[in-house]
Amino acid sequence: MENYTIKNANAIGKWAEEGWVWGVPVGKEECDKVRNGQWSVLLTPDTAVPHEWFPPLNGAKLLGLASGGGQQMPVFSILGADCTVMDLSDKQLDSERVVAEREGYSIDILKADMTKRFPFEDESFDIIFHPVSNVYIEDVHHVWRECHRILKPGGVLLSGLCNGLIFAFHDYDNPLTVSEKLPYNPLKNSEQMAKLIADGEDTVQFSHSFDDQIGGQLNAGFIITAAYEDTDSTLYDGKNPDLINKALKEAGISTYWATRAVKQ
Repeated sequence: MENYTIKNANAIGKWAEEGWVWGVPVGKEECDKVRNGQWSVLLTPDTAVPHEWFPPLNGAKLLGLASGGGQQMPVFSILGADCTVMDLSDKQLDSERVVAEREGYSIDILKADMTKRFPFEDESFDIIFHPVSNVYIEDVHHVWRECHRILKPGGVLLSGLCNGLIFAFHDYDNPLTVSEKLPYNPLKNSEQMAKLIADGEDTVQFSHSFDDQIGGQLNAGFIITAAYEDTDSTLYDGKNPDLINKALKEAGISTYWATRAVKQ
């Protein structure tokens, strides 16, 4: 399928317009709390990132990678970071503009595809904040190599990662029944693509293994200094994949990882 990333970006824009939980920008009240020292951000659906994972934010050059939506960048900007947000969804980037204008801070807003070479010079950033989003691209190894390239020595990469388990299930009864072999990649598996089309799915998504997500960061040259598992208790208007997340959470099964990695 050509231009699957464009298809995904358009679908995400539609979801955001319909009230998708990851497309609702922060309100003024939450921004005021940040100014009073009360803040948190998410890499994965349920657990806030520990504050100690961040280097000093004031004056730091920070890239929000596939992080549009007006949720995390306002927090970092208010805390004094020099922020750039890169995303492929027009709607998610529009939300960044709306919050920045409302709260009176500056942010560089860039529409770009993370499957391509990142449009930045080497060693441009101190921090990259990359919440769960690489499920929408096929090759995550490219992302890790590009993140390593554009981070300064000692720079920090914070990533939210899907461990791929949710893609094993396409039957929505509880208990769940394993119905897909992993890796889930409709671009390489014609049966998966046919089922995706028949089900009327809006996006083309991909599972990625431990070797891809963790090994890929290590192979790119990162040192992983901290990590945690997470679940997903959010519901996106009752869409089926989120019922799967709900069932797995109730069974005590983690479906996401968060990692803190450093470029030496």
